[in-house]
Amino acid sequence: MRYRLSNQWLHSATMTAARLPFICFFAAIAVTPASASPWPRQTGSTFTSLSTEIDRDGNSYSSIYAEYGLAPRNTLGLEAGRSDAGETRALIWLQRALDDGTGNNRFSAAMGLGVIRRDGLFYPTGQISGGWGRGVETSLGDGWLTIEAKLEMSGGMDLQTMMSREATAQDTYLTPEYLAKAELTFGVRPDRDWMVINQLRIEDRSDDELSLKYAGSLVREVIGPMKLELGGILPLRGPGQPAVKIGTWLEF
Repeated sequence: MRYRLSNQWLHSATMTAARLPFICFFAAIAVTPASASPWPRQTGSTFTSLSTEIDRDGNSYSSIYAEYGLAPRNTLGLEAGRSDAGETRALIWLQRALDDGTGNNRFSAAMGLGVIRRDGLFYPTGQISGGWGRGVETSLGDGWLTIEAKLEMSGGMDLQTMMSREATAQDTYLTPEYLAKAELTFGVRPDRDWMVINQLRIEDRSDDELSLKYAGSLVREVIGPMKLELGGILPLRGPGQPAVKIGTWLEF
């Protein structure tokens, strides 16, 4: 039984990896969006974000995201979250800038390790990612464009059981055994108080079909280092429901 599960997982992982160049290429030409910035955080500075996402069926996911400037080219990060489907996850990652900080383009690579708790059991998880970004000038104000590609693997989950049952909207907030993701972000700052962020998310999961989602957010500076984010997520292809997102940003 365990041998068959391993073979099925390996086949799924191999097929997903084979499609990754297509995913990244499609993301690169799709004209919009990303998530983690390829720009390293200034040494000693901190960024944190608290957010909650709720879809049309009432399924939700709440998370905390943090970055800390560890060294001139190194950024330490933390991601933790919980879904109402009963899963809690936490991941620590280290991002390294691959460029020397000159010129228009920024490149980065990152690696992370973490743990997932589901139904009282713990599973290891890990990810690798790479990103590109550059600043752009628009008629609306200064902006930026980034692309990030990510591979994530989580071990020990019963993939065969998950694939044999009917998928639900709630499952989009659960971590699959294998995930390939490409995210593009186009953002613009019309003035010093506002940011408009557009994101295209492409995901290929081991437990479901390829999905494509658009996410848009407005970010408003409210007081001091605090900003408020309000946005929405619209599935364009594959599983998932329309959702709203609200969050706060702190940078110091």
